[in-house]
Amino acid sequence: MASSRLTPQHWDDLPFGEVLQAEIETTLAPWWPRIFGYHLLKVGSLSSQINSLQCNINRHFSLFDGEGGNIQADPHYLPLQQNSIDAVVSCFLLDFEQDPYQILREFDRVLINSGYVFIVGFNPVSPAFVGKILPKYQDKLPWSGQFFMPSRVKDWLGLLGYQVLADERLMHHSLLGPVGSNNQTPWWQKTLANWLPSTGSVYVIVARKMTVPLTPIKDKAKVSAPNWSTAPSAGRTGLSKTQ
Repeated sequence: MASSRLTPQHWDDLPFGEVLQAEIETTLAPWWPRIFGYHLLKVGSLSSQINSLQCNINRHFSLFDGEGGNIQADPHYLPLQQNSIDAVVSCFLLDFEQDPYQILREFDRVLINSGYVFIVGFNPVSPAFVGKILPKYQDKLPWSGQFFMPSRVKDWLGLLGYQVLADERLMHHSLLGPVGSNNQTPWWQKTLANWLPSTGSVYVIVARKMTVPLTPIKDKAKVSAPNWSTAPSAGRTGLSKTQ
């Protein structure tokens, strides 16, 4: 299921691409020493360019439908075995694909129990949404993509049985004009970040796959309750029911 949307292949395809990449890498850096395993999967071209050298996982490889990936495949159908990946990184992938929930289901299929998923996307409740309203930008990156609410992404993860460990916002900027312009100064961005931190134009969600215990728990009330259908009648025996 190839995407028909204009899709960024390099960070330079996005406005402030280098700044976005640097901020995302800074946000992810504290997580790398905390995860362990054998395989880290970076899904999407932008994800493949994220620096993860400090990660404790031994093998890092990329997957996307195009040249340059270690594996060339449709992210809707990962050609990987079930429960074979320790962590997945997805940068601005869901925003430009036709069926983002199917992609999350594939992440869940290939992740081991207690595996991690790192999801980066554009936040519609942010200054960046201005470009979705202005016709001249609607066919340009990143506004040609879908901006999913972070709460919606977390709901999808909840349905799949994930615990959200972090939900951060970056880049309190519209991505339309240069940083430090007359109508968008660094002071304005800093004020927005301080007073409305949830309005960052980029969200970073970290979640962990949780396992549900399958051992049945006995209902003590049912175990201790007497079976009155087989017990002799209290009226005939002269006994009363014990409490």
